[in-house]
Amino acid sequence: MSQRQWMEYNVAEEDAGKTVEQIVREKMGVSGRMLQRLTRSKGIQLNRKPPFLKRQVKPGDRVSIRIADQTPQTGQAAEAIHIPLEILYEDDHLVVVNKPAGMLVHPVGPGETNTLVHALTGVHPVHRLDKHTTGAVLLAKSSYGHQLADRLLREGGIHREYTAVVCGKLERERGTIDAPIGRDPRHPTKRQVSERGDTAITHFEVVARSERSSLVRIRLETGRTHQIRVHFQHIGHPLAGDTMYGGRKMGFSRQALHARMLSFAHPLNGQPIVAEAPLPDDMKRFIRDEYKLDDEKPL
Repeated sequence: MSQRQWMEYNVAEEDAGKTVEQIVREKMGVSGRMLQRLTRSKGIQLNRKPPFLKRQVKPGDRVSIRIADQTPQTGQAAEAIHIPLEILYEDDHLVVVNKPAGMLVHPVGPGETNTLVHALTGVHPVHRLDKHTTGAVLLAKSSYGHQLADRLLREGGIHREYTAVVCGKLERERGTIDAPIGRDPRHPTKRQVSERGDTAITHFEVVARSERSSLVRIRLETGRTHQIRVHFQHIGHPLAGDTMYGGRKMGFSRQALHARMLSFAHPLNGQPIVAEAPLPDDMKRFIRDEYKLDDEKPL
């Protein structure tokens, strides 16, 4: 993945009198933590020379920051670079990947190499999907890109839509599940609805039903760990295949959950980005056989 090394800002008339630090923070969107990192690594320039951060700029000056990380990943990441992945969107700063089932976004223990951050060297996950959830994942190609995308995520600017098969026939056509989620004290990785948990909001719409299951389209307002899985268990309709949360297998070897779409305004230029991930084969087959839907129906 090719990257530009530096980003440049041309000082305008209205910027006159601002300091280099103000330009970097206000005009180039650099956080305080990243500002410190760039200062230590000489990653800030004024007219191609290292400046004092408190120096005032004048119209026509050029302020530059290094946006490519200086130390790309090596070792295990290089060994796993041949893992095949479907790229849904890519530019100099961001990449959206269609994650397959069974792949972690990042390693959680020693010796794990079959992860997205090993397959794509030097990337920073902006958000995560469970190991057996498929679909669109956003990653940044530098610390700078990660900082901008992470801020966008925290401010609610990244819209995430999912397709899921849940157990049982959902009677409501659409609804919102507003129930806080916290850790399950009886299990190291499991979550549960808890009054002392973090706010979690999930919106859903039923696309199709059978006697034993429902096909739903889901939009997340928050992004808690296992949020969709916990919320649908909470309303009595756990995901098909999700045995951790009480779901019947119904032919699935994993939870029937797919991140179908990511959309956001690009944090650098405001360009609308929409990345759609096609359904994986196991869900595609089930939906065709169970609901008699063809591939053309939006899911």
